[in-house]
Amino acid sequence: MDQEVILEKLLKGEVKLYEVEQYVSDVNKAAEIRRIYLERVTGAQLNNIGYFSMDLNITAKRNIESPIGVGQIPMGVAGPLRVKGDYADGEFFIPLCTSEGALVASVNRGCSAITESGGARAKVIRDHMARAPLFITPSVEHAYKLVKWVEENRGEIEEVFNSVDPFVKLIDVQPWVVGRNVWLRFTANTFDAMGMNGVTLACDKVGRFIEERVKFARMLSLSGNMCVDKKPSAVNWLLGRGKTVVAEAVIKRSVVMEKLKTTPEDAADVCMRKNWLGSGLAHAYGLNAHVANIVAAVFIATGQDCAQVVESAMAITTAEVTPEGDLYVSITMPSLEIGTVGGGTGLPTQREALALMGCAGPGDPPGSNAKKFAEILASACLAGELSLMSALAAGHLAQAHARLGRAARV
Repeated sequence: MDQEVILEKLLKGEVKLYEVEQYVSDVNKAAEIRRIYLERVTGAQLNNIGYFSMDLNITAKRNIESPIGVGQIPMGVAGPLRVKGDYADGEFFIPLCTSEGALVASVNRGCSAITESGGARAKVIRDHMARAPLFITPSVEHAYKLVKWVEENRGEIEEVFNSVDPFVKLIDVQPWVVGRNVWLRFTANTFDAMGMNGVTLACDKVGRFIEERVKFARMLSLSGNMCVDKKPSAVNWLLGRGKTVVAEAVIKRSVVMEKLKTTPEDAADVCMRKNWLGSGLAHAYGLNAHVANIVAAVFIATGQDCAQVVESAMAITTAEVTPEGDLYVSITMPSLEIGTVGGGTGLPTQREALALMGCAGPGDPPGSNAKKFAEILASACLAGELSLMSALAAGHLAQAHARLGRAARV
């Protein structure tokens, strides 16, 4: 169908914006038609939204609906950051997408201090994705019977669960009962994928299997919010979801004083009083300075699910002076939900950002690339924490933002 004919039908309401692909075979052309329609209706000019290098056909039925173009965010790089992990071993450059001036410079300063002091040690200590379907039963007695049935038929449930995807393997089933309601929190190894979709499909198949075998149980909701996805929670804080990863470093006293312009004692004092006391007073699910800054910037750069920043950025930052007078710093991230395959990780720009860290695509063995990425990201978050705590201790935070984040408006 001719472009002007489609536009006329859009303007008359005879065709919906999401229906344009039914009349043109190229998604890029469909996006252009939608932009022209929006320009005519709103009076806005969408020149930059329509200027991009990506072929939107690769996003069809995978990444976006009713596309009109691409939203471009500046990308900077911090590093090199030396990381010694079980999977990441070497010096890495960290891609960060942000519009906040001073963030990249701050992370870069922390990377420099960590690297000059010998690097960060990182370790993934738990790895699973979770989904928790909600079942309703006639009574608490029936709820108890359902839990017992699941325990007694674990082998069959695992077989059904694992039949959906070769890269989704059941680890555990954690039952929770409130009244006559039962949540079954399934945890699974999803290897290099973040894995939420794969685990959801597996839980759907298991839920239907349970309904067939346990006639009094009905799966009310495939997700019962005990997973917990895209919300800060005590469950993920304590049990983890995604990768639970720890990074640590010892920053030499001379580096703290010369590069970070403070002392180990003052930096540790800021950590204790700001990160622990202040966050505790606020009852925050995160005893840290600004981990969400780094997590969000790396998530955008590498095609992660940005809504999962809310739980991925839950973290505990520690700092203490060593007997030798150096500064020990660590970060523990219980629910870092990331992947190197699936979702937005296959988009061209995002794949390049992952490749910059040597983490693009599936690992060999499976799962190793996602763990490597987790170790690098946790170490980058540690660098950001170290830099900000030091800037606060030195009284330099406002000056840095004035210099790097307050240029004349245009």
